[in-house]
Amino acid sequence: MHFNFSLFWRMSVRFFYRTGQTQAPLTRKRVIFLLLFYTIWPAMLISTWACFLLDDLLFPAYRDQPVEKPLFILGNFRTGSTFLHRTLWRDACTFTTMRTCDIFVMPSITQRRVIYALARIDAWVGRPLARLAHWFDKKFFSPVRIHPIGLFAPEEDETLLMYTWSSFFVGFLFPFLDELPPYQFFDTQIPAAERRRVMGFYRACVQRHLYACGRGRYFVSKNPAFSPKIETLLEIFPDARIVYLVRNPLDMLPSTLSWLSFAWHVCSDLHEKYPFREQVLALVHYWFDHPLDVLGRNPSPHYRILDFDELTKCPDRVIRELYERFDYPEGPELERILQEAVASSRRHKSDHCYKYEEMGFTRENIIREFAGIFSRFGFDTRAEALTNQADARAQPASTKESPLSQEPEYR
Repeated sequence: MHFNFSLFWRMSVRFFYRTGQTQAPLTRKRVIFLLLFYTIWPAMLISTWACFLLDDLLFPAYRDQPVEKPLFILGNFRTGSTFLHRTLWRDACTFTTMRTCDIFVMPSITQRRVIYALARIDAWVGRPLARLAHWFDKKFFSPVRIHPIGLFAPEEDETLLMYTWSSFFVGFLFPFLDELPPYQFFDTQIPAAERRRVMGFYRACVQRHLYACGRGRYFVSKNPAFSPKIETLLEIFPDARIVYLVRNPLDMLPSTLSWLSFAWHVCSDLHEKYPFREQVLALVHYWFDHPLDVLGRNPSPHYRILDFDELTKCPDRVIRELYERFDYPEGPELERILQEAVASSRRHKSDHCYKYEEMGFTRENIIREFAGIFSRFGFDTRAEALTNQADARAQPASTKESPLSQEPEYR
């Protein structure tokens, strides 16, 4: 069992030791989270690892399951990866991916076999369990606006690494970043043996998924948090295809900070509205610089650096080009899927609006911080130009110059 017990113990102790001096004081919300977490998570963890062991006994052939031409969508947070991921996932004849329920309810083959059997029985008796599951999905996931979440929708499978307690996402539950290993700088600051252990576990999970329900299709994964793992990822999956998404930092940085702040506040009453700004800035820098450096040192037709604006303006053309470039067959439904993606990109209107100063930044400061990115990709630095671009997508009422970064639909 490859579980980081040492880190789990240290994080747990910090709940009760000098929490008043941290970003997560022991408030009523934290106490409720503690009760829920330590009631639910150990049971999930034990049952899942027991089923992983059963997989080795009952379905040992999964370890020989090939992972052919997997597609990994990388980039900083809030660069359009969710839009691309879910569009590709809809071509079910070509691609398969992991949904939220696959990650948190049935990551093992054994669990899937049991749940699929229960689903067949449930269908015979009128689908009461299915209705309950859809009620739960609508009740608890639909209200989340900042990032579309669904029990039966594709999700970032970085969260599989929570089963080994070896993910940057641990910091959302336990916001003690001084205790957390530097997973956000994975390739250069995590020891090689640990890198292989973590990503070896992830590969086994992908093999399980393909063996259980995805054979004959190509695996597609969207994980911004894999951007710092890109070098290790290419070692573990030498046949991988990579799409690395880039977006104007004037839009991406405030949107990223807003999303991460939301995630940190879900389980904690943090002292600041936008905590860990310096750490987020360092993360964004590395998730720009490191993947671009790795891809630059290893040029290949299997890799594609893709501008957010290019994706959102012409999703049909871009996605067709990815199929051709990476040698994926087009499913019979692809034309309809692309038409719907284009229509969605034209009609959606965002309601997110961020003030740089409230987050501790200025437009000029962001331009200086990411001067190399602005120069390389030719991103516009003019406030009025950014406002006009947002107007074209979201159709707001005013076109005056504004210090606001208006968030488009794509995540």
